[in-house]
Amino acid sequence: MTAPHGFSVSRYAPERGTLARLTARDSMLRRLDWPILLSALALSGVGSLLVWSATRGRTELNQGDPYYFLFRHLLNTGIGLALMIGTIWLGHRTLRGAVPILYGLSIVLILAVLTPLGATINGAHAWIVIGGGFSLQPSEFVKITIILIMAMLLAAKVDAGDQLHPDHRTVAKALALAALPMGIVMLMPDLGSVMVMAVIVLGVLLASGASNRWVLGLIGAGVLGAVLVTALGMLDEYQINRFAAFANPDLDPAGVGYNTNQARIAIGSGGLLGAGLFKGSQTTGQFVPEQQTDFVFTVAGEELGFVGAGLILVLLGVILWRSCRIARETTELYGTIVAAGIIAWFAFQSFENIGMTLGIMPVAGLPLPFVSYGGSSMFAVWVAIGLLQSIRVQRPMTA
Repeated sequence: MTAPHGFSVSRYAPERGTLARLTARDSMLRRLDWPILLSALALSGVGSLLVWSATRGRTELNQGDPYYFLFRHLLNTGIGLALMIGTIWLGHRTLRGAVPILYGLSIVLILAVLTPLGATINGAHAWIVIGGGFSLQPSEFVKITIILIMAMLLAAKVDAGDQLHPDHRTVAKALALAALPMGIVMLMPDLGSVMVMAVIVLGVLLASGASNRWVLGLIGAGVLGAVLVTALGMLDEYQINRFAAFANPDLDPAGVGYNTNQARIAIGSGGLLGAGLFKGSQTTGQFVPEQQTDFVFTVAGEELGFVGAGLILVLLGVILWRSCRIARETTELYGTIVAAGIIAWFAFQSFENIGMTLGIMPVAGLPLPFVSYGGSSMFAVWVAIGLLQSIRVQRPMTA
């Protein structure tokens, strides 16, 4: 029986554990997608330099240690790599059986944010402070669990050979499971993360082969939801101000429009080759807020210029291109859906982050994947890379 997207259901034979199933002739290292891995490593390396440049003079943030954020960023990257290796070793098929548990844990974590354990950072009550200067943002991991739980449901009967496409009842269940954590995250409120999750759900539906009526209905529900959220006053004042500043950048240049205006000045001043690392006047003058996290791309634009900023875009493009190839070549719908969800996540979040620094998207408080400072976001994107690599590594051998 032939399933959608060009893969054959009958060719799929479950493999438990990646390493135990690979032969010496076709080792795991040989089957890894090296362009994705090297591009992600390069982005994290560039990000380390940009974070260092943005924070080395910020004594109110770095506790008097100019290397404070650099070392922590490198540590976060190292932990992320370990999580990637662990994900590849376990394999996405083995993790498939643990998805309900992971989904339950993610719900518990985001609910914990709404308790006294939660903390407000940059206007969003979306963190859990662990101690020792460490904090956890559960919504970053919810992005992964939404992808996995929807993929598990939508692909179950198709990969078993019982259906060609997921039926309406299955799609409804998958959307309900995705809506629960999204609703909780909206209560924080963390509008940026909800936007990413909505795009992930749309990408998953498109990849699953579900009826177009569901896709159109989801888009309509999203528009209606945005209207209701605004009408019911569920957005905080700072979020409303961000959209107002996006609609009219000249509304309040010294107030709500300050971040975007300063970001555009920094990027525009870089020219072709930039002012040089550690030499950007906007960066050293600390004119751009949150420059190590949400606005890290402004450091690249100012100090590395069009060439350096363009390199970041190229590296992100390589990851998306190779991820699309993995999604297309896998022989199981489950792998296709997981890869498609990650592609939608990376693509939209990168576009939103870079777009808000250029003034073409509203400020939404989203990090630039692999580049921005932040432990939770770094861990999540490297786990996603591990899932992509596992999908590629565990493809059935061809004759």
